[in-house]
Amino acid sequence: MTSTADHTITRMPGDERRQQILEEAMRLFSEDGFRGTTTKQIAAAAGISEAMVFKHFANKEELYAAILDHKACQHNLGDPLEAIREPISNKDDWGVFHGMALNALRKHQEDKDFIRLLLYSALEGHDLARMFFESSVTGMYDALGSYIRSRQEDEVFRVMEPKAVVRAFVGMLIHHSITTILFDPGQKILKMSEEEAAEAFATVLLKGVTK
Repeated sequence: MTSTADHTITRMPGDERRQQILEEAMRLFSEDGFRGTTTKQIAAAAGISEAMVFKHFANKEELYAAILDHKACQHNLGDPLEAIREPISNKDDWGVFHGMALNALRKHQEDKDFIRLLLYSALEGHDLARMFFESSVTGMYDALGSYIRSRQEDEVFRVMEPKAVVRAFVGMLIHHSITTILFDPGQKILKMSEEEAAEAFATVLLKGVTK
């Protein structure tokens, strides 16, 4: 170990140190927001000097981009419908909407800090929210909207704006997750497992759009 006046620093391989900085930054951003978190605080939480943070990330913007890249790899954000590719190809409506709901709800509960991080980012007008929206949400709207349009052409779904259907469906999932993560973690209003919630929301959606 090497010591400085302010820190006792344990030497780590570069990749391991970079990952540690990312994790501490995500935790602090999710607790105090982007404006309320400094690189000095991130360094202190990681037990390193601020110069070490800048050795791995040139500035905070590069750190934000790295967080999004990390989450993209972790959650496969590059293809938001990968988990339901098979039911889409089989035109299995229940498999599509139930599978998407269950996958999303589980990811939200497994990574609550990232949900808080995105909320802070959006409220503060930060680029991370825009980057996430453009890399993940926009693609999901296009892909799921195309599926809904194809089922309308098959005369299985009612004719309505496909992206409005997507928004209604995603709205159920996001509202449920935000409520259970931020406002009602004990689920006093509505106690449901992810599986039960996914089944309920898929049923509500399909009952509403199926002829």
